[in-house]
Amino acid sequence: MRNLQRAPLHGKVGAMSDRPLAPESIQRRGLWLGLLGVLIFALTLPMTRLATGTPEAPQLNGLYIAVGRAVVAAVLSGLFLLAVRAPLPRRADWKPLALVALGVVFGFPICTSVAMRHVEAVHASVIVGVLPLATAAVGAALQRQRPSKGFWLCALAGTALVVGYAVLRSGSAGLTLHPADALLLLGMLCAAVGYGYGARLAQHMPAEQVICWALLLSLPLTLPLTIWSWPSTPVSAAAWGGFAYVAVFSMWLGFFAWYRGLAWGGTVRVSQLQLLQPFVSMLFAVPLLGETLDAVTVGFGLAVIAVVFAGRKMPVDTARAPAQERSTP
Repeated sequence: MRNLQRAPLHGKVGAMSDRPLAPESIQRRGLWLGLLGVLIFALTLPMTRLATGTPEAPQLNGLYIAVGRAVVAAVLSGLFLLAVRAPLPRRADWKPLALVALGVVFGFPICTSVAMRHVEAVHASVIVGVLPLATAAVGAALQRQRPSKGFWLCALAGTALVVGYAVLRSGSAGLTLHPADALLLLGMLCAAVGYGYGARLAQHMPAEQVICWALLLSLPLTLPLTIWSWPSTPVSAAAWGGFAYVAVFSMWLGFFAWYRGLAWGGTVRVSQLQLLQPFVSMLFAVPLLGETLDAVTVGFGLAVIAVVFAGRKMPVDTARAPAQERSTP
């Protein structure tokens, strides 16, 4: 049996129909929601680059962007939870929520925000391109899934394309990495853990509430850090615009679609949509930051799209998933 037998519909959506949906229909909706999340997240690195500025023309510092956007999103989360009269999470959910917060509220935002002042958005987008493979591995472990060999081959092929592109465009011999790349890779690992535990929580609680509670749980740390790191010099309107995007969309609304997509479509399978994110980020970086896009980049992007579609057809065995994660409340 699949790990979801009917869509975990909540609120107004659940009132539309009481009939169970076919597993294939649920997975299809999950994939589309996952794609929406990827499109929203794809603007994160270009907008962060816009907010941080460059070493020659610095704007907001990385720590302020990382924790400040979490504070803005936490305020919106509190209003949202009050509006929907959300109950408190179960006692057993607080530890996974803390891991979600460590991964996607602190780890990934801080690492990427600090790194983005020192690397171009195109470069960073490619380095973070190994995130789908890490997310799939974490998701498979947490949900006790067994993706087929064909799936892993597609995942490895997609990752190889992304990493190969990074090496091709590195402009240096071998696999030498910029120090900022280490931060990007650490942020990637943090995000994978946060995505995996968030998707697990979204199996039994509304997906949009997962990120809201994680943000509120983080507020006692993010608020003092935001005040401490408040910019001491004037900042351009463009930088504030980039900050507003990562606060409202990257840190909040994007997770509404992403966690529900992971829960409905399966973490292992939906995570592979992230292979598209580096190339979508590049498309956005061209008009926003004046960076370049050439035929080689387009070719690699199309190859990754082909691998994602191939991986979508590969079986993922969920028979060993825990009973709590196979059922829907």
